[in-house]
Amino acid sequence: GWLFWRVMACGRRSGDRNRQVILVILCVCVCQSGAETLRYSLPEEMERDSFVANIAKDLGVPLSQLAARKARVVSEGNEQLFRLNQNTGVLTAKESLDREEICPQSDTCTLFFKIFFENPLQLIRGEVEIRDVNDNSPVFPEKEMVLEILETASPGSRFPLESAQDKDVGINGLQNYSLGPNPHFSLSLGTGKNGVKYVELVLQRQLDREEQGELSLLLTATDGGSPPRSGTAQVRIVVLDANDNTPVFERETYEVRLAENSPPEQLVVRVSAADPDEGSNGKVRYAFTQTSERSRQLFQLNPTTGEIRVAGKLDFEEAKSHTMVVKATDGGGLSAHCKVQVEVLDVNDNAPEIALTSLSASIPEDAPPRTVVALFSVRDRDSGDNGRTECSIDGDLPFSLTPTFDNYYELRTNAALDRERTAEYNITITATDWGRKRLSSQETIFVQISDVNDNPPEFTQEIYTMSVTENNSPMLRIGSMKATDADAGINARVNYALVRQEGKEQPEVSVNAENGDVYILRPLDYEKVAAFEVTVRAADGGSPPLSAQAVLRIVVRDENDNAPVLLHPGPESSAAGELVPRWAPSGYLVAKVVAVDADAGQNAWLSYELAKATEPGLFRVGLHSGEVRTARAVTERDAARQRLIVLVRDRGQPALSATATLAVALVDGFSEAHLRVSEEAPAAEPDGPLTLYLIASLVCVSVLFLATAVAALVVKVWRARRGETETLPTFPTTATESSAGSLPRSYVYDVCFAAGTVNSEFRFLRPLFPCFPAGLPPGPGEQRSSVCSQDAANLGAEGD
Repeated sequence: GWLFWRVMACGRRSGDRNRQVILVILCVCVCQSGAETLRYSLPEEMERDSFVANIAKDLGVPLSQLAARKARVVSEGNEQLFRLNQNTGVLTAKESLDREEICPQSDTCTLFFKIFFENPLQLIRGEVEIRDVNDNSPVFPEKEMVLEILETASPGSRFPLESAQDKDVGINGLQNYSLGPNPHFSLSLGTGKNGVKYVELVLQRQLDREEQGELSLLLTATDGGSPPRSGTAQVRIVVLDANDNTPVFERETYEVRLAENSPPEQLVVRVSAADPDEGSNGKVRYAFTQTSERSRQLFQLNPTTGEIRVAGKLDFEEAKSHTMVVKATDGGGLSAHCKVQVEVLDVNDNAPEIALTSLSASIPEDAPPRTVVALFSVRDRDSGDNGRTECSIDGDLPFSLTPTFDNYYELRTNAALDRERTAEYNITITATDWGRKRLSSQETIFVQISDVNDNPPEFTQEIYTMSVTENNSPMLRIGSMKATDADAGINARVNYALVRQEGKEQPEVSVNAENGDVYILRPLDYEKVAAFEVTVRAADGGSPPLSAQAVLRIVVRDENDNAPVLLHPGPESSAAGELVPRWAPSGYLVAKVVAVDADAGQNAWLSYELAKATEPGLFRVGLHSGEVRTARAVTERDAARQRLIVLVRDRGQPALSATATLAVALVDGFSEAHLRVSEEAPAAEPDGPLTLYLIASLVCVSVLFLATAVAALVVKVWRARRGETETLPTFPTTATESSAGSLPRSYVYDVCFAAGTVNSEFRFLRPLFPCFPAGLPPGPGEQRSSVCSQDAANLGAEGD
C-alpha cells in the first residue's frame, strides 16, 4: 500500500499523464504479484447482511480511499453473494447462505471473491469458508425396512441395512447407529472406501420361525452435532423357511466409464446373480440398496434383467462418479450384494462464460495506445482442454486483448483513434475453449469515442463572391458563408468574424457570428467603390479554438442614378454660339455635343437626338457621336440665327437625360458677322474703358496664339526631319474615357487673322481635315482628306 501511494504521488508531481498511466500499471502489477489471499470463515444459515469481515481494516486502506477508488466486491460465477459497504469497509453476506445448497457434493465449502479497485486498477483475492452447522437430521431412505431371513441362518450372519443420509458434513454428519434392545440381533458399523458409514445386522442367536415369525426393531442414526440430531427407521424381520442357496453375483464390483452426454435409456451395465435353487427360491430380483437419492434419479435398474440404464442427465461438473449397491434377492428371501462404480467422463458441453468486471463507456479520441478500456474474466466449467479457453476480437478494430491473471483479460487500444472516422465501436469478444468440438460464447462491448478538438473549420469555398446593387437599403442580407467542422459538440460550433486589418477603414459589410449571413451595413455607391474584399475567419468553440479564413468579395452592381453630364457646351453657359458659313455643304460639322455618364454598362450608353430646332430640316445630330452637322446645304433663305436643343439620353431603366442648347449664326464672312453683331450691340464711346479692355485682351490672346503657332511649327519641322508622323492633338482624359462623349481627332479648328482689319477681328472657320502621309491609315474616328493644300489656300483667301 505504501508503494502504491508513493507511485501515485510521483505521477501527480510530474504532471505527465503518460508517465502516470505507466506508473499506475507498474504499481498494479507489483501489488498483484505481492498480494496475499484474504481468508475468512462464516457459519452457514446466518441472517441476511451478516458481518463477514472489515476489508478496509484488513487491507490497511483508509475508508476515504474505498469510495475514491470505487472499490467493490466481485464473486466468481453469475450470482453475487457478498456486498461491500464503501463507507464502512465492511463485507457482508447479501443472503442467508446454505452450505448444503451451495456445496452439495463437497465436504468443504469455500466461496471465492475478489476485491476490485479502480483508478488505479487493483484486484485482491479473497476466500470465505462456509462452516457447517448441524441443521439437518439423518434421514433413512425408507421409514420401514423389511428383511426376510431364513430361520436356518447361522449366528454371525450379516444383513446390510439401508444407510441414513445426513446433508451435514464433518462432526455434524452421520456418526453412529443404535438398535433397540432385542435378543437376536446386534449392529455392526463400518466405513467404506469413499468414507460413507454403513450398518449391518448381525445375527446373535438362532431364529425360530415357529417361535416368532416376525421381529420389529428400531434403528436410530445419530450425528455428532451439539445438540445431536437423529433419525429412526423400523426394521421388520420376516423369518422364512430354509433356503440353502443365496444368489451369487458374477463380480463383486462392476466398474463402468460413461460420458456425461449419454442419452436417456442408454445401457450402463447389466448385473447378473445366479441362484442354483429351483422354483421361487431360484428366481432372482434386483434392487438398489445403500444408494443415494441422486443416483437413483440418474439411473434406473430393471428388477428382472438387472440392466442399469441412464434415466437422467449426467453432469461431470456436478459429480464425477456414482456408486450404487445392487441387491439380488431370490424367491426364498436370500440376497447378495454387488457394487456398481460409474465414472463420469467429461464432455465439452459447457461454453465459456464471460463476466465483465469493469468498462469505460467513453474514451477520448486522443487516448494513447495501450489504454485500458475494459476488464473481464472467462470461466469454463469443463475440465482439461475442455475447460481451457482463449479470447479474440471479431473484425479489424483498433483494440487488442491482454491476459492478466486468473483468466482475466484487459481490453486495450492498440492504435490511434479518430472520432470523425468512427464515433463508436461495438466490440464483439469471442471466448473459445480447446475441446475437440470447440464451444464459444460472445460478449459485445459498446465503446463510445469522445470528441477532441483536432479539426479546424473548413469553408465550402476559398473565395465567396456576392453582388449588391448600389443605393441598397441598410442592413441588407446579400448571402451567407458556410464553414463546417468535423468535430462534435462545442468543438464543432462555428463562429464567424471579420478579420480586422490595421490601417484600413471599417468595412461596409457585417457577418452574423452564428450562421455566417452577410449584411451590407450602409448604402453603397458604385461610382465610388465598384468592388472590395474582406477576410472572414471561422473559429470553433474548442479549447484552444481552431480557425480557418476565406475571402469575401463584394461586387457592387451599377444602378442608373446618374444623369448624363455635358462637357461641351459647358454647363455654366446657357447657350454656345457657333458660326456656319452660308456656303457650308450638306454634312458640314457645326459643333460636337460631348457628354459623359458616371454610371457603367448600359446605364452609361448615351444617344443624341435633335429635340428642337429653328429649322428642323437644316441640321442633324449623330446618334452615338453627338456631332451636329448640316442636313442639307445652307441657302440664302435660311434665317441667320438658328437655335438648336440637343437631347442626351442614357439607356438605363428608367432612362435619364440632359439637354444642350446651341446658338448657330449663318454668316457670309467673318467681317459680315462682326458688323451684324456690332449693329445689334449698343454703341459705345470710342475712348471708354470697355474698348480698352477688349484691345488688351485681344493683344494677349494674339501673342499667346502666335507663340503656340511658332512652337507647333518648330515641333513639326523637327519631327519631319526625324521621319516621324505628325502627332494628332488629343482631348482631356475625362472626355476620351467616356463611352459616348469624346471629340473625334479628325476635327481641329484653325484661326485666321484678317490683314488690314482696323479692329483686329478674328473668327472661327470650318474645320480642317488633317493630311496623312501615303500609306498611313487614319486613326479611329478620323477621316482622310485629300484637299489639305487647297483648304490652306482657301483659308488665306477668306482671311483677305
